[in-house]
Amino acid sequence: MYKRVLITGANGLVGQKLVEVFSRDRDFDLLACGRQAQAYNSSASFGYLPLDITNRGAVKELVWNFSPDYIINAAAFTDVDACEREKELSWKANVTAVENLIAAARLVESCVVQISTDYIFDGKSGPYDENALPNPLNYYGREKLAAENAVRSSGENWLIVRTNVVYGVAPKVKKNFALWLAQELKQHHRVNVVSDQYGNPTLADDLARGIYELVRWGKRGVYHIAGADFMSRYEFARKLAEVFGYDESLITPIKTADLNQLATRPLQSGLITLKAQSELSLNFLTVEESLKIFKHQFLESAAV
Repeated sequence: MYKRVLITGANGLVGQKLVEVFSRDRDFDLLACGRQAQAYNSSASFGYLPLDITNRGAVKELVWNFSPDYIINAAAFTDVDACEREKELSWKANVTAVENLIAAARLVESCVVQISTDYIFDGKSGPYDENALPNPLNYYGREKLAAENAVRSSGENWLIVRTNVVYGVAPKVKKNFALWLAQELKQHHRVNVVSDQYGNPTLADDLARGIYELVRWGKRGVYHIAGADFMSRYEFARKLAEVFGYDESLITPIKTADLNQLATRPLQSGLITLKAQSELSLNFLTVEESLKIFKHQFLESAAV
């Protein structure tokens, strides 16, 4: 059945991947939006409008005019340390903006799809399933939990998708961990990588595919979408070097405490994805499968 989908944050990494997957399906009428004047994704098969989702009036007007069945919020302030320094600004982007989308969604009975994070957990007993009790350690995690709670209290027409350690390649996106690592190792630079932070490295393409399937099947509630393998950042870095054919000896393991980061990180984190796998008949990509796709995209983008 024909559905209208609005994607916010469409110029970010996850936003661009969502635009790619939804624009391929003619059962969806797609409108993308972001703060920028134009879409970074070059596909002409979707509409794009600039939108500041922290402006409630502008959000309501756009949603009322387009009347989407789904509003997928891929916009977020994701710099975890900056969230500690710029609490008012990051709260506006991560919580107030979500409240604006919820208010607009009520006007046309849209389902709000909120992308959340394993950082709502304390990282003491991961990986976590959908029913685990949140206990965020940093301000970013508290903001994302507040956004989840706003969505949950909005009624029954919502979907929360938690993920972690998202990486990938797309035009003009901010550096993610894998992108930074690949660029450094390519230039034969030595890198320090933490060996005590665990999660499921998740290729943005795989996350977008999971969200697409959840929407296609009309799911509601909380779902975890993440890569198939659970490992430390250091193990992931060594695997990336192996797949790319880079020198693994350039990677030095360190502890999180050595970094003296402003925001406390959950260490034994990660997500259990059995619910999404069983309900959608999906298998998420292993790290090796993901890195082979990532390598192709990385080399292709470098050649442009």
